[in-house]
Amino acid sequence: MVTVIDADGLLLGRMASIVAQRALAGEEIALVNVEKAIVSGNRAHVLAAYYTKRDRGSREGGPFFPRRPDHIVKRTIRGMLPYKRERGIAAFKRVKTYVGVPMQFAGMETESLEAAHIDRLSSPRYITVGAISKNLGAKY
Repeated sequence: MVTVIDADGLLLGRMASIVAQRALAGEEIALVNVEKAIVSGNRAHVLAAYYTKRDRGSREGGPFFPRRPDHIVKRTIRGMLPYKRERGIAAFKRVKTYVGVPMQFAGMETESLEAAHIDRLSSPRYITVGAISKNLGAKY
């Protein structure tokens, strides 16, 4: 059985750490509406950090950083897993990310993570993952 988590209004880092722990425990997770996840901080500083990640390396040799919001979230989750070991590889395969809500999950009940909700944010400064990816040049 797949657990469907709605990422709308969730802080990216907290959500990613919770999802990584649950995937390591053997749970299959599908994240929907990932373009509405939130990265806290000043908009200019957050965008500068993501531009730096994107521009690092070379076209031929990498490291490669994604532009699309579902790939950005999946890459963030990968950073919280031991992705070079067998159990991390298996856990990473159990996590799926989607922009919007696909047809297969349209009627299912979604879960929201209270520990990662925006209400826990003390500052009103944030930017969505969708806005970051559009600034990086994504066409989703």
